[in-house]
Amino acid sequence: MTHDPARLLIALAAVAGWVALCLAIVWRQRRAPNGSGLLIAFASQTGFAADIARRTGAALAADGVAVRVVPLGQVSAADLAAAGRALFVVSTTGEGDPPDAATRFVRQAMAAPAPLAGLHYAVLALGDRGYAAYCAFGHALDHWLRASGATAAADLIEVDDGDPAALRQWQERLRLFGAADTAADWLPPAYAPWRLAARTLLNPGSPGAPVHHIRLEPAGALPDWAPGAIAEIYPGPPAAGDLPHRAYSVASLPGDGAVELVVRRMAGPDGRVGLGSGWLGEGAAVGGEVALRLRDNPAFAPCAPDRRMILIGNGTGIAGLRGHLKARGQAAPAWLLFGERTRAHDALFDAELAAWLADGRLARLDRTFSRDGGPHRYVQDVLLAEADEARAWIAAGAVIYVCGSLAGMAAGVDAALASILGRDALDALADAGRYRRDVY
Repeated sequence: MTHDPARLLIALAAVAGWVALCLAIVWRQRRAPNGSGLLIAFASQTGFAADIARRTGAALAADGVAVRVVPLGQVSAADLAAAGRALFVVSTTGEGDPPDAATRFVRQAMAAPAPLAGLHYAVLALGDRGYAAYCAFGHALDHWLRASGATAAADLIEVDDGDPAALRQWQERLRLFGAADTAADWLPPAYAPWRLAARTLLNPGSPGAPVHHIRLEPAGALPDWAPGAIAEIYPGPPAAGDLPHRAYSVASLPGDGAVELVVRRMAGPDGRVGLGSGWLGEGAAVGGEVALRLRDNPAFAPCAPDRRMILIGNGTGIAGLRGHLKARGQAAPAWLLFGERTRAHDALFDAELAAWLADGRLARLDRTFSRDGGPHRYVQDVLLAEADEARAWIAAGAVIYVCGSLAGMAAGVDAALASILGRDALDALADAGRYRRDVY
């Protein structure tokens, strides 16, 4: 492999510039007394909104603006009234819902209009047009701010799946808040080449679509990542043109020597195979190259090793849960509740889970298979049947992790937990970081 010195120098300069911007924002935040400076509040489910908020703060700080970058869940209506100026970078999850960490702000601040007549603001709403409730939380926040008497410095900007053009528009908008107009575009992080080392069908004979266990090995040094991380895949060869990335929960740890994914073939109403699942499951050749980039997922990060864990999921959601179990060892009890279609064909990672149950990595394993009949068809049904046990684990400090399909499973599990604990208690768990989700 050869290296282009000019391109290497450009890359090093870009890294140095980004480090300088990060140091600038830290310095500006330290200089600004608590409660002063331009407020930049973010609501992030997977980490992208948090990253854009920090880039926003760094860009403003580099131009001499004192800033405070804080999670929206830590902001009150009184904070906004005192701030005078604020920028909001917020994503939407589920069916138009706020990110989990922002639910406290929604309950406490957005329940009714607040006296915000002196606030000037702008909103960047992150979303994906593939979902019906596109950027819905960003719009809900904007409507509440207007109803509260706040003044929008400019119209809300929507960002579809990280669209660079929309992000450039946001950069230009920052001039209204003190930024210079000479900043370079915020380009998406570069993909790196990885080799598709193996592709294994996990559910032969299943009544559902094929599920593949994908193993990807880096062309260079293996990067580091934590359980809960997300792999973003460019779903085709570069010659395919400008394609949107596809995100998957990582099912492995660096110690495994590879990024492992669990991918079900998806198809649209017209029968056309999904862009990402089609590429990973059929299009890319084993031994061939896949463009990949990794990012953290703070909303699904590991808890303290001495904490109990209740892991709940279905289908390919086993990926994100498997990463946590691999890192877990036998530090504290872990309980996995998992749902799929049939025991005969869809008992994903069956031997591995059985071994973990035998050696104590799993204190308890409850699986249900919806096509096999029985009293508990879905994972939320199992959870409700084990309500007393769930309450006992949560009283003992357990952290709840939910990974898998948004439609059906995630909503059903949320309703089951609210029934078991009470909605206020479940919201309090989310506020405390003890109810974490990676749903799609």
